[in-house]
Amino acid sequence: MDTKNIMIVGVGGQGSLLASKLLGRLLLDQGYDVKVSEVHGMSQRGGSVVTYVRFGDRVYSPIIDQGEADFIVSFELLEAARYTAFLKRGGRVITNTQQINPMPVITGAAAYPEGLVDQMAGAGVTVDAMDALALAEEAGSAKAVNLVLMGRLSRYFDLPEEAWQQAITASVPEKFLELNRRAFHLGRNS
Repeated sequence: MDTKNIMIVGVGGQGSLLASKLLGRLLLDQGYDVKVSEVHGMSQRGGSVVTYVRFGDRVYSPIIDQGEADFIVSFELLEAARYTAFLKRGGRVITNTQQINPMPVITGAAAYPEGLVDQMAGAGVTVDAMDALALAEEAGSAKAVNLVLMGRLSRYFDLPEEAWQQAITASVPEKFLELNRRAFHLGRNS
């Protein structure tokens, strides 16, 4: 199998590291060679956070270069737009439509860009945009956006849902397990 590349992008504190851990565990359990690399921005201050997940028969490097990502899973809309150059032809962006203002917007030095989903689609990017925050809140916590997005990503993989559930069980503390399972289900089936 050729190596597949997934970028998980977001803003610090959104749960992208748990999502990459879950995804890495799932793929490893399915017998793939997996490499996961975390690239942090100013994650403690709401800065950009990027994680690479690469899997296949044999993976030699954890880094994804521009034009190589099969999927970009984005926790925030501007982060999705920022990383589209990393998509390969035929790749897909799965994004939460939530908008979190970066520092230039907060200070008034810039405005949050309008129409980002339409701009990405107009540039030839296949975009699967959803209000993952609303689904996470429906599941019981705004912090479950990560599992909503993993549920949506699961629709594009030929892996049994049971394998995803096992990875969730192994990755999430037991007291949050049912909440995260609900969030995954909502993302997968919305």
